[in-house]
Amino acid sequence: MKKILLVSMFIVAVATQVQAQENTEFKANTVEFLQLTGAGKAFESAIDQIGYNVSAANKEAYTKEATATLDGLYEKMAELYMAEFTPSEIKELVAFYHTDLGKKLAEKQLGLMQKAMAFGQTWGMEVSQIAQKYN
Repeated sequence: MKKILLVSMFIVAVATQVQAQENTEFKANTVEFLQLTGAGKAFESAIDQIGYNVSAANKEAYTKEATATLDGLYEKMAELYMAEFTPSEIKELVAFYHTDLGKKLAEKQLGLMQKAMAFGQTWGMEVSQIAQKYN
C-alpha cells in the first residue's frame, strides 16, 4: 500500500513538473509572439510619449524604470493570449512573424492601427450625427 501511495505521489509530482515546464515554454513563446508583433515598439513609443515632459536630467532614469515595467505587462498580456490560443497556435504565430510577410506586418501594424483608430473616430462622429437626427 505504501509503495502504491509513493508511486502515485511520484507520478503526480512528475506530471506537475512537466505541466509547469510546458506552461513556462508556452508563456515564453507567447511573450515572443507579442514582441514580434511590434507591441514592443508601441510600448516604447508610449513610454516616450508619457515621459515627454520628464527633464533631460531625469530622462535616462525614467526610461530605465519605465522600461522595467514591460516584463510585467508582457506577462499579463501573455496570460490573456494563452487563454485564447493553444500552444501550437502560438508557435504557428511565432513562425509567421519570423517570415518576411510577418515582419512586414509587425513593422506596419502600429501605423495602420493608429490610422484605423482615426478612421473609427471620424466614423463614430458621423454615426453620432445620424443618431442625433433621430432623437
